[in-house]
Amino acid sequence: MTSGLPRFFGVSAFAIGLLLALPSTAAPIQNASYNEAAKTFRLDGGNVSYIFGVNERGELQAIYWGGRLQPGDAVGAVKSVAGRTSFESSRSETPQEFAGWGQGLQWEPALKVTFADGNRDLVLHYVSHKLTASGVDVVLRDISLDVRVTLHYNIDAETGIVARSADVVNGTNAKLLVEQEAAATWSLPHETDYVLHYLTGRWSAEWQMQTRPVTVGATVLESRVGSTSHAENPWFSIGRNAQVNETSGDVWFGELGWSGSWRITVEQDTLQQVRITGGYNPFDFGYTLAPGETLSSPIFYAGHTDAGYGEASRLLHRFQLAHILPGTPHPQVRPVLYNSWEATEFNVTEEGQTALAEKAASIGAERFVMDDGWFGQRVNDHAGLGDWYVNKQKFPNGLRPLIDKVHGLGMDFGLWVEPEMVNPNSDLYRAHPDWILHFNDRPRTEGRNQLVLNLAVPEVRAYVFHFLDELLTDNEIAFLKWDYNRPWTEPGWTQVDADQQKKVYVAAVDNFYSILKELRAKHPKVEIESCSSGGGRVDLGVLRYTEEVWPSDNTDAFDRLAIQDGFSNAYTPGVMMAWVTDVRNNADSRNVSLPYRFLVAMQGGLGIGNNLNKWSPEDFATAKGMIAAYKGIRETVQHGSLYRLISAQNNSPYSATESVSNDRKQAVLFAYLHSSQDGYPYPRLFLQGLDPKAVYSVRSIYGKMSPDTLTTASGDYWMHHGVDVGMRGDFQAAGFVFERTKEQ
Repeated sequence: MTSGLPRFFGVSAFAIGLLLALPSTAAPIQNASYNEAAKTFRLDGGNVSYIFGVNERGELQAIYWGGRLQPGDAVGAVKSVAGRTSFESSRSETPQEFAGWGQGLQWEPALKVTFADGNRDLVLHYVSHKLTASGVDVVLRDISLDVRVTLHYNIDAETGIVARSADVVNGTNAKLLVEQEAAATWSLPHETDYVLHYLTGRWSAEWQMQTRPVTVGATVLESRVGSTSHAENPWFSIGRNAQVNETSGDVWFGELGWSGSWRITVEQDTLQQVRITGGYNPFDFGYTLAPGETLSSPIFYAGHTDAGYGEASRLLHRFQLAHILPGTPHPQVRPVLYNSWEATEFNVTEEGQTALAEKAASIGAERFVMDDGWFGQRVNDHAGLGDWYVNKQKFPNGLRPLIDKVHGLGMDFGLWVEPEMVNPNSDLYRAHPDWILHFNDRPRTEGRNQLVLNLAVPEVRAYVFHFLDELLTDNEIAFLKWDYNRPWTEPGWTQVDADQQKKVYVAAVDNFYSILKELRAKHPKVEIESCSSGGGRVDLGVLRYTEEVWPSDNTDAFDRLAIQDGFSNAYTPGVMMAWVTDVRNNADSRNVSLPYRFLVAMQGGLGIGNNLNKWSPEDFATAKGMIAAYKGIRETVQHGSLYRLISAQNNSPYSATESVSNDRKQAVLFAYLHSSQDGYPYPRLFLQGLDPKAVYSVRSIYGKMSPDTLTTASGDYWMHHGVDVGMRGDFQAAGFVFERTKEQ
């Protein structure tokens, strides 16, 4: 991508000429460098350069974020934007990297505080910096009071994704109240036709892509419910204009690593400058810092590509696999999982689970997971949560006989838990009614007949860790399905003083992370899934501690195509669990074939949730064949490069995806048809990402190509000539594998 005047933020024409003319005095560029003469910082990674500097007032100012520049492309001294009138002041119009709310700032601040004397004016100027192995740490300070902010910048050498966060330190001799703290503000080049994409939903309908133009004003994406939420996910992508598509065009994208209440604000000011600010949600937020105390923000990750929305998601996938997930840079593939919930619901017994395990093993499952109903007095969802002892009526000899049986069948054993919740009808609640989130002398709102434990309370944190640690120590458990089935209400922390209670929004989530971290350190072989009535807690914070996530409770295969398509824009298929379940499905009462359901679920981590007690011999044979085929392609599907050839969004009658292995030796094509219409054929599919000179042979997992399709051809042939899939009818699916055979 070439540089140009529109890509320099808030700089006059004269200053731009100066920037381009001045020679650079910086050292040869590695990941990060500092130009002393120009007072500019430059980060380079992948195909991206990110440049910011210190202007004449001492503010940290955005300069450039886009395609990678050449080392000799000099960027000199930076100058603030001249204000036009008293209503459009220079300080407000200048795109700052991390602005305090003060000196007339009219736009979204990164930091807002109230001092002990009532002063709320905060003006942050540059103090110092330190280059690090992958970026730079920059220290800002208020112009008169000792409030210091350390901004952390790190750029990934491969993808160019920048990770930013902020540490706020109270260096004064009195308390101050942090009312708003972001991780970062990102500034985009001047444009008038940006297009914003973001993900919304609800229970059982998550990951719906929304699109709107960026215009003057603000679009606020947020969660106020104490967790990531189903309604909106902390991810965005912004295309340079409406012509940007899957394969071409400038895209800026990002996502927050935080599992609590969050907010991302996308705003365009009156000079048509676009800023994206994200971090803790300031709604009901107030974090009191005593002298010497620090509040650290979440991490805000963001990147750029000129190759469209498809490449933006592939960059995120590679970054997550290499730097976020447990086991990085080479996370384990997700095993084929069987979960007993749909077969038994709460009616679990040792005998019944053993029978299901035998059937699951016969089709090739590698992990057997017993779901809800094994503990306390858990016969339905009205009782038992919080009492994490094995129900002796259901398991007279504990879990060990079942676990031994599962191991003997060649599978590992997993268990469902919901550690952060409690039923009012439980021994735990009767003993500790003050352990939940609540306000004194106010109603306690139940959801799913349960209340939320306040993990900010040290005793609650200790209790949750202790029972999980004991469970894992006493039993050979390989996997926990960690559920979270309701949002926060009445977010009070009554055990602390009134001026400390709003810290609950940070302290509870920090303790949630610390439990996961400590469990993983003590039980390093245990894997964990993040589940929250489906996709209510999926973000780059929880993914540091969990190998997989549950995207939705909706397992209808056709609905899942759009759900999984939306999910894949923000998160790697390597964490996306996808189950084959019974029909008619409770979401839409739709009946589709077992092969169709398998081919949809094979787009991620494959799971089976059917009641195997009702399967026919033909069903077992189909499942066994599909699972065997999946094991031969799952490395490519989970960890390869994903291409959305035809999107399932907007009720598309067709959809198709292709996954290409990192060495380009294998590609997997999935194609889906809702309904044939007027006798028209299925659209021709043009593969992407293959080695153009290599020769690939094709074989079918399920379905047929047109009779004249070649069985062997070059990568160029498959990408430019394309393939015709022979599908007609309703709810049809096909899957094919392309294997590299030799070089031409």
